[in-house]
Amino acid sequence: MTETGFRVVPVGWVESALVDPAAAPKQGDEGGPEALLVFRPDIGPALRDLTVGAEVLVLTWLDRARRDVLLVHPRDDPAAPERGVFSTRSADRPNPIGLHPVRVLGVDGTRIRVGPLEAVHGTPVLDVKPVLGPVAGR
Repeated sequence: MTETGFRVVPVGWVESALVDPAAAPKQGDEGGPEALLVFRPDIGPALRDLTVGAEVLVLTWLDRARRDVLLVHPRDDPAAPERGVFSTRSADRPNPIGLHPVRVLGVDGTRIRVGPLEAVHGTPVLDVKPVLGPVAGR
């Protein structure tokens, strides 16, 4: 295996009342507010078929996360045994990609209102994908 790099360009960003990562809920369904996904104007055509009520997965780049972390105490609980980050939802990880299941609450051009979302204000949005069905094995 060889190490290679590649370039990912954000398609938009999050506008949210959440500004402090330490104060944000761990998951959206734990008190995440509604938020706006604001997309670059050239991305507009990609949003065409998003409709109110749709369940989507928002992929973000957790730009304030640490990338040198491999072990964490789940949910930042020092009493919990350390685990490898790939078995947790920790934001701190080698490639801090956030995965956020949300519902589309409103569509206004290149501004999509979603919720609940635990990502903080200014978080880059990488992609949006529809939820197609149950997760494998469920």
